[in-house]
Amino acid sequence: MAATAVQNIPLNTLQGEPASLADYAGRALLIVNVASRCGLTPQYRELEKLATEYADRGFTVIGVPCNQFGGQEPGTAEDIATFCSTTYGVTFPMLEKTDVNGPGRHPLYVELTKAADDAGAAGDVQWNFEKFLVTPEGEVARRFRPRTAPDDPEVVSAIEAILPN
Repeated sequence: MAATAVQNIPLNTLQGEPASLADYAGRALLIVNVASRCGLTPQYRELEKLATEYADRGFTVIGVPCNQFGGQEPGTAEDIATFCSTTYGVTFPMLEKTDVNGPGRHPLYVELTKAADDAGAAGDVQWNFEKFLVTPEGEVARRFRPRTAPDDPEVVSAIEAILPN
């Protein structure tokens, strides 16, 4: 099966290693722009729970640190990794710090932000912890705004609906 536009975009891990979403082909993904100093940062706890609970069923959470909203992710890659692991026990993959809006918007977010939320609004990411659910085939299935908790029944049912296992 050919990779989709989203899967073909070159990415880097938080450690600076080359990656792409094609590395996760066949898995359902929840891609979330994250920040360490945001009022929504405790969502890391629910994201880790989802990542752990559904890992064996073909699901992966991917965190994308972003410092575009109130400077709430100012740290280095090492700072981010340490904070996430020691404060929230994060084990899911993290990508390098990325711009999700504006002229420097990463190509991943150029593609992701084409997807509309349930109200029909596409375009810019509103704030930290906006979530994009991607099917195992690499298509954006749903978009959840920042204040929708990762463990909200709507998010959980959307994940369960696209799990490959």
